[in-house]
Amino acid sequence: MGKIISICNQKGGTGKTTTAINLATYLTVLDKKVLLVDLDPQANATSGLGIDKHKIEKSTYHVLLEEAEIEQILQPTNVKNLYLVPSNLDLTGAEIELVSLLGREYRLKKALFKEKDNFDFIVIDSPPSLGLLTINALCAADSVLIPVQCEYYALEGVSQLVNTINLVKENLNPQLNIEGVLLTMADFRTNLTKEVIQEVRNYFKEKVYKTVIPRNIRLTEAPSFGKPIFLYDQHSIGAEKYQELCYEVLGLNLPLSKSSVEKKEDRDFIEPINELPGE
Repeated sequence: MGKIISICNQKGGTGKTTTAINLATYLTVLDKKVLLVDLDPQANATSGLGIDKHKIEKSTYHVLLEEAEIEQILQPTNVKNLYLVPSNLDLTGAEIELVSLLGREYRLKKALFKEKDNFDFIVIDSPPSLGLLTINALCAADSVLIPVQCEYYALEGVSQLVNTINLVKENLNPQLNIEGVLLTMADFRTNLTKEVIQEVRNYFKEKVYKTVIPRNIRLTEAPSFGKPIFLYDQHSIGAEKYQELCYEVLGLNLPLSKSSVEKKEDRDFIEPINELPGE
């Protein structure tokens, strides 16, 4: 049964979607079958994988309102063994429409339960808010990965997120845990970055990943080409760091040898998938 990791931070600009796309991609490089769920109305994870969000007829919105099953809307991507549940602007109305619905917090969990046996990992890209969409992501998840930007107000709002995670754990999802905390957009030329890293490590202790994602122009460019960094420039520092993050994540979940990646060839991951799970 696959593990569900929700990537959450109600603060925007922390590298949440970049992390969702690239963690999901590198998990497939390590021979894992992965489903990426775009739960953000901005649909950046969808467009970041080269799928036109304006041409999507049904999205996570229809899943949450139980108007479609995940298997009906999930799409193959240009990364082998990576599938996407896309989002579009329809999702903006979900927050309001879910309020009066029965079991509103568990809509995503109910939908993903049917898919857990089909994937090794399910990664959820949550919106930059603490509304019902994020609550759905937390109720569906086994764990939460928190990206924290290396800036002056790094921990501002994170304590609120941790409180929300604890409330969900106490009242809605007892199995929920913090998977890890990822420092992003680091500029090691500045003393501020070093201070923030130390502050976050002091706050979250061993939950902070050793890998720190630096500011990297290639990471910034990749989404505009609809590609994860592995396909856009796998030799960039950004690609190397997300690969290291994947090693850490898998190292916490199951035994792993680095050789499983080093033996792979680029062409294995550039060809589109033509079939959906179960076909």
